[in-house]
Amino acid sequence: MEVLRVNCLLPTRLDRYLMQLYPVLTPGRLNKALRENKIKLNGKKQPLSTRVQAGDEIRLFLLPDQLKASGPVEGPAFLGAKYPAKVVYEDDQLLIADKPAGLPVSDDAQPDTLIHRVLLYLHQKGEYQPGGGFTPALCHRLDTGTSGLVLVAKTAPALADLTELIRARRLKKEYLCVTFGRPEPPAATLTGWLKKDAAKGRVTVLQHPSPDALPIETRYETLAVSGRLALLRVELITGRTHQIRAHLASIGCPILGDGKYGQNAVNRQLRFKYQALCAWRLTFPADCPPSLSAVSGKNFTLEKPWYCRQLLDGELK
Repeated sequence: MEVLRVNCLLPTRLDRYLMQLYPVLTPGRLNKALRENKIKLNGKKQPLSTRVQAGDEIRLFLLPDQLKASGPVEGPAFLGAKYPAKVVYEDDQLLIADKPAGLPVSDDAQPDTLIHRVLLYLHQKGEYQPGGGFTPALCHRLDTGTSGLVLVAKTAPALADLTELIRARRLKKEYLCVTFGRPEPPAATLTGWLKKDAAKGRVTVLQHPSPDALPIETRYETLAVSGRLALLRVELITGRTHQIRAHLASIGCPILGDGKYGQNAVNRQLRFKYQALCAWRLTFPADCPPSLSAVSGKNFTLEKPWYCRQLLDGELK
C-alpha cells in the first residue's frame, strides 16, 4: 500500500494528480482500481473527479509493480505539453516562467498548460520524474488571457515560503496594461469590495462592504496616453479573481482586449484577441526565508509587451 500526502498548492482532480505521480496509471487502470476499492481519499472512496488539495491523504492499495512503468516514459507523452516553458529565472528552489497569453496555467480538461510545460522543461533537464518526490507546483495564478511572470516552487519548503510571502503581501507584483479610456486622476489607489459569481465566471466591484464580498486594493499610474488609450503600470495589493480587469472597468477604463469586462466593439476594431495585460515585474523582499535566499531583494522584469511599444510609438490609439 502507498500512502500519499497531497502537496499541490491549487486544487487538482484526483485522477490527474495520480497520473502525474504514476504515469503507468492510465484512466482505465484508475477506474478499475476505484471499482475495486483500491483508492481511498481521506479514508473514503471518492470519484476520480474529486479535487484534492494540500494536506489530503491518498491511500493506494496497489502493489509496487503496479505503480512502475514497464519502460521509459517520455515527457510529451504524459505531460501533453506542446513546448517546454520559457524560463526567466531558476535555482534549486524555484523557477519563474514567462506565460504567453492564451495559455492556461492549469486546466484539468486541457493537457497543454503552463505547469505541464514547466514539468516538461524540468523532465528534459533530468530534474523531474513522476513518482520521484515533490512535484513542482504553481504558487499563484494568471488568467488565461493574461501574459507574464508566474512563480513555480521546485521544493516543498519553497512552496510553503512563497505561499506565505504572497499571503502576507510581501511579494510585490506589478503589471502593465493598456486601457480603453484615460483614468482620472492619472495615478491613484483604488479600493472596493469584490463579489464573485462563480456560476457566471464573473466578478463585480462594489463600493460598500457586503457579506459575500472581499476587500480589494489596486494601485495604478499612467505612463503614457495615445488617443483613446492609456498605458498603465498597476500594482496588485490584494490578489483576487479578475481584480485588475474588473477594478479598472469599474472606473470606466476597461483593459483593451478584455472580452468579459471590456468593449468588444473596440476589441474587434483593434483586433485584440486577449487582454492587453502583462504580469511584468516581481520584486522579492530583502529578508526572504532561507529557501528563498537566492532571490532576496531581487526583482525580475520582462520586456514591455508589443502593445506597449505600439502605444508609445503612437501606432496604437
